[in-house]
This record gives sequence, structure tokens and C-alpha cells, in this order.
Amino acid sequence: MPNRHHRFDYYELTVPDVAAAKRFYGEAFGWAFTDYGPGYAGIQGDDTEVGGLAQGEVRPGGPLMVLYSDDLEASLASVEGAGGKVVEAIFSFPGGRRFHFADPAGNVLGVWGS
Repeated sequence: MPNRHHRFDYYELTVPDVAAAKRFYGEAFGWAFTDYGPGYAGIQGDDTEVGGLAQGEVRPGGPLMVLYSDDLEASLASVEGAGGKVVEAIFSFPGGRRFHFADPAGNVLGVWGS
């Protein structure tokens, strides 16, 4: 399934121990993973990566939901123009680039693209 502009596309669970989380989700649900180093593992769907386990301190509010964008810079400008606050500027990761923002209510989401 192709990525769709400004649709939820990925989720990221922050966990204190990636190896332990892989064991749990693998045993509980049969999930498969792709390792990107000791601090990150991608969660595999049927034919694509659908999420990830990121080592860190668990955030209030739960998992990070990530939208896809055809034009990351334009999406960042739209977020700021609508009153959102960028909490992590555009950065590169193995699958592309992304940024994190807080909506006016304080929910933190991510947006990724190529």
C-alpha cells in the first residue's frame, strides 16, 4: 500500500529496553522486527514496516503517531502556520526524514517523508 499524504502511517512505542520489548511483542503477538542498532527496532507488517520500538523514557500520552508527507518542509510550515509547535526539527533516520510537533492541546506527533 503506498504512503498517503497527511495520513497516519507509522507508530512508535518508546520502551526502556528494546530487547525486552521485542521479546514481549514477539511472544505475545508474533511480531517480527528489523534492528537498526541497539536503540531501535522496526516492527514489520505484512509487506512493509508499520512501526518501531525506540529506546527511551516512556512519554506521557503514549505512543508516537506518525503521519506521512509528500513534502516535509511544506507540512512543517503548515503545522507552524496552524499554531503547532515544532519540538524536534527535521532530522534524518534510516527510512527518510521527519520532525515532531506538539498540537495546541500538547499532543506530540511526528511527520515523515523522503
